[in-house]
Amino acid sequence: MKFLAKLRIDAFMLGLLASVLVGIVLPARGGAADVLDWATKIAIAVLFLLYGARLEPREALAGLRHWRLHASVLTVTYVVFPLLGPALRLLVPSVLTTELYTGVLYLCLLPSTVQSSIAFTSIARGNVAGAVVSASLSNLIGVFATPLLVMLLMDAAGGASVSPGSIGLIVVQLLLPFLAGQLLRRWLTGLLRHTAVTKVVDRGSVYLVVYAAFGAGMVEHIWSGLSLMALAGVVGVCAALLAVLLGVTSIGGRLLGFDRADRIVLIFCGSKKSLATGLPMATVLFAGHPVGLIVLPLMIFHQIQLFTCAALAGRWGRAADSAAAQPVPAGAPG
Repeated sequence: MKFLAKLRIDAFMLGLLASVLVGIVLPARGGAADVLDWATKIAIAVLFLLYGARLEPREALAGLRHWRLHASVLTVTYVVFPLLGPALRLLVPSVLTTELYTGVLYLCLLPSTVQSSIAFTSIARGNVAGAVVSASLSNLIGVFATPLLVMLLMDAAGGASVSPGSIGLIVVQLLLPFLAGQLLRRWLTGLLRHTAVTKVVDRGSVYLVVYAAFGAGMVEHIWSGLSLMALAGVVGVCAALLAVLLGVTSIGGRLLGFDRADRIVLIFCGSKKSLATGLPMATVLFAGHPVGLIVLPLMIFHQIQLFTCAALAGRWGRAADSAAAQPVPAGAPG
């Protein structure tokens, strides 16, 4: 791990890549695929159980007092992003294939990340408490908002259709475990202190979903039609989309009169999309569709946002430390 850190290689992304390669080379078939399907559902339920146990209700309620900041993050996540998604339909078929456009539209409808948004806000010396509440609210609302937006926008844009029954599956597979985690917080607190255990559940469930999605794509022969030009196109679109949202959140924070710490929250929580939430939700929402192709843009966007936001957070954190180290002139306010 230290060797990877020196090379600036993220172990999580290496794990994702390994899951993709194993899924392509050794996809599950027949009875093994049925076992994998149940294992994936159980892993997703456990993941959201821990999400619910991590969220401290009192802290969340206290943080809601800063409603303008949280409302701004939610507006970017569930209004600005979803408005940009259908507009990208103009890039089909010149830049994006229909399947890849469906994936790009899907990532526009997802909630923000939690762990990385909070971590980058802390590194950049932003409002960490505000990031915790904004990111947690985004994910909690996303359990309802994302399926509804998928049903509304994907049918209208000609993407993969989603049945109303998917909402019920989302409730059973994601929301109920989340609520159970809230109810069982006092008994799960000791387990959550073991970061190694929670990291295994977090990353292991994502790896399992990625393996299942790409393995199913191999069995169904959906990867044979993906060209290098199509792959380059979706990478370019994801990079451009992130650049636009970074600009929107940066300018929006200034126009709204937020201080530096709150602008950082808006930038990091507003511009990012959750891979940990998006992958499990896709397996429920798009059952019967080529899930591997649909989640591919999300995986690419996630990688780009990690590298970009890590660079920004480091730069802003160093600038804040440098400013704090400057001597205060005599007579200047503290």
